[in-house]
Amino acid sequence: MMENKRSTITGLNEEEAKEFHSFFVSSTVGYIVIAIVAHFLVWQWRPWFPSAKGYALLDGVTTSLTSIIG
Repeated sequence: MMENKRSTITGLNEEEAKEFHSFFVSSTVGYIVIAIVAHFLVWQWRPWFPSAKGYALLDGVTTSLTSIIG
């Protein structure tokens, strides 16, 4: 007799679906790790929540521009 196989929406068999799933999960984890590292580096460069003095970088830029222009 013929084996009764269910057809899926994607057309993948179980082995192919598991392989695709593992690739998808590892790609997603890699993307999240890269995003976390990028956010950390941007945070080190310019914190999203400034201190009470504001952004220290902007104070230096303002002082430099004032001395160049004025």
